[in-house]
Amino acid sequence: MQPFRLIGIGLACACLAACDDKAEVAASPQQVGAVRASAADYQPMAEITGAVKARIQSDLSFRVSGRVIERLVDVGSHVRAGEVLSRLDDTEQRADVEVARAGLESAQAIVRQKTLTFERYEALLRSRSISQATFDQAETELRTAKASLEAAEAAMATAKDALSHTELKADADGIITAREVEVGRVVSAAQAAFTLAHDGPRDAVFDVFEAFFIEGRPLADVEVAPIADRTLDTQARVREIAPFIDTQTGTIRIKVALPEDAQWPLGTPVVGEFRSSSRKGIILPAGAIASAMGEPAVWRIDPASRSVSLRQIAVVKYRKSDLIVAGGIAPQDLIVTEGGKFLKEGQAVAWEGK
Repeated sequence: MQPFRLIGIGLACACLAACDDKAEVAASPQQVGAVRASAADYQPMAEITGAVKARIQSDLSFRVSGRVIERLVDVGSHVRAGEVLSRLDDTEQRADVEVARAGLESAQAIVRQKTLTFERYEALLRSRSISQATFDQAETELRTAKASLEAAEAAMATAKDALSHTELKADADGIITAREVEVGRVVSAAQAAFTLAHDGPRDAVFDVFEAFFIEGRPLADVEVAPIADRTLDTQARVREIAPFIDTQTGTIRIKVALPEDAQWPLGTPVVGEFRSSSRKGIILPAGAIASAMGEPAVWRIDPASRSVSLRQIAVVKYRKSDLIVAGGIAPQDLIVTEGGKFLKEGQAVAWEGK
């Protein structure tokens, strides 16, 4: 019995020793790395894609209705002011000109006839060979003939003007960016036929989401570069901000005036860096980020109790090696940066760092 009693005593001592070791392990704090949260100024920035467009753009249309018989340009064509872009069937307009010309020639002949009669009657009146009433009648007929001639001249001008409108001409030097007509198509007056982007100043046009404007308008200076080659970046300035929101896209259109040396083709995809005024924030290392129910959070150390608590934070910007926080913690808070993956709420920790 003595050997068994000794074995039991040995096992009991071993259990007590193991319990002491576990208690010691449980009581030992978790070793972590930590830093003090530092306050700093930051500038909200957003990269938005857009495209190069002409500052002045016009929709060209025929001023008369008709069937298109000729189209001389296409999208991408560079045209000069006064250059013919398209023509309508002018058979009807030419017939109107001929009718107006015949009416004009008839009115001119009548005026010549009435003028001769008036001059003859004027001589006869001086010799008392005709009555004053006869002379007055000749004068009235001459005035009526001259009025008819003026009307015929106006009709002729109107017919020629209508004939000229069967040719659609460019109103400025520029590039055709859209085409809505084709040979054989019947168009109505004022129906858009071409869109002409005028030569001259260029804008970079961006559709910026409304959320970017929550805390104010962006700064006037914008860095713009072609997406294909970001090394060609240039400094530009905001020229116009739309006063309304596009209800379909939820964006606000911003036009940025490009400098003259940015000779990028129309339609070039570009990216613009828009910035807002500087604001106060807190900078943390990237390794400090944790998660609280899927939302960004950090482990905050309470120096008095030497324990941690999970704090949800509002991240305003992620950068290469750090992040900027706008809420959830305060400057000089002690934040865990290493070893936070296995921490629990209220767990005791020991830390290294400032």
